[in-house]
Amino acid sequence: MNGLVQFALAHEIGWPRDLRAHIEAGFFEPPPNNEILGPIRARGPANGLVTRNNAVVASWGDTRQVDFTFSVAKSYLSLLAGVAVADRLIESLDEPVALRVRDGGFEGAHNGAITWRQLLQQTSEWEGSLFGKSDVIDRNRNLLMEGQGRKGDARPLRAPGTYWEYNDVRVNRLALSLLQVFRRPLPEVFRERIMQPIGASDTWRWHGYRTSMVEIDGRMIESVSGGSHWGGGVAIHAEDQARIGLLMLRRGEWDGRRVLPEAWIDESLVPCKLNPSYGLMWWLNTAATRYPGAPAAGFYASGAGGNITWVDPENRIVAVMRWMARESVDSFLRMVLGAVRG
Repeated sequence: MNGLVQFALAHEIGWPRDLRAHIEAGFFEPPPNNEILGPIRARGPANGLVTRNNAVVASWGDTRQVDFTFSVAKSYLSLLAGVAVADRLIESLDEPVALRVRDGGFEGAHNGAITWRQLLQQTSEWEGSLFGKSDVIDRNRNLLMEGQGRKGDARPLRAPGTYWEYNDVRVNRLALSLLQVFRRPLPEVFRERIMQPIGASDTWRWHGYRTSMVEIDGRMIESVSGGSHWGGGVAIHAEDQARIGLLMLRRGEWDGRRVLPEAWIDESLVPCKLNPSYGLMWWLNTAATRYPGAPAAGFYASGAGGNITWVDPENRIVAVMRWMARESVDSFLRMVLGAVRG
């Protein structure tokens, strides 16, 4: 495994350590849309680990280094949606969100038709502004050109469920909608229903914005964000992320305890018809199109800056990569397979 570790350490992403300066320099979007609204801090060096058959077989760097993990948080929102479905707070993913969320965000013919599934698959086409950010900021976003391509054009909206677009404002609308059905802070639910049952540490944090306080039953609660490119989101270390990956690998069960319904794991990994590489806020390696060197049955949580939690059910592997260069991930996964099979 030494070669694997050396490769990971040698292929750290070229991002600066100062994440605030990186965002303020306009990596994600130019001023004024790049205004930071939530906590953000400098990142540490590359680190990560690989498990196979529930045992750590390789690690590098400081795997207890708590860093922001950007859009990996979206997959955590998916876990919370699974809890809401299990608790019957959401009866069906195909019901309109407006049936249960009456905070003004789903009024009118367009937004009122949006379903939970569409929010989770990023096909909702939700229109509006939330916490000081307009959905237009992320319209026409191309993840393969993140930090390089133009976005933010006010293109005409399509009907909900007919167009796939990765849009952080709409993800934050999902987070707020889940807060409305749980009526409790999402980090509190996440800790109680996911992190404590899997034996995670208490060092992780999940933040929102200075603008995202909402009133729930007379109590002011911060609505969290599903990413970090305006600050906020999840700060966590690699070992806790590996536990979340193992929960998915074990199909929602942990040490004999059912944490998430197995049916929810299945639902999360059904390819979206409009983007077969996406499930319910989990990325899929359908037809091995994203990572040709890895099994097509693999899936992963992915965040900007080279933050990936890879799950390979076929080979019982979970790999957590923190701050790995995007173009190196496929080679790394090939090396992992070679090492465990060799």
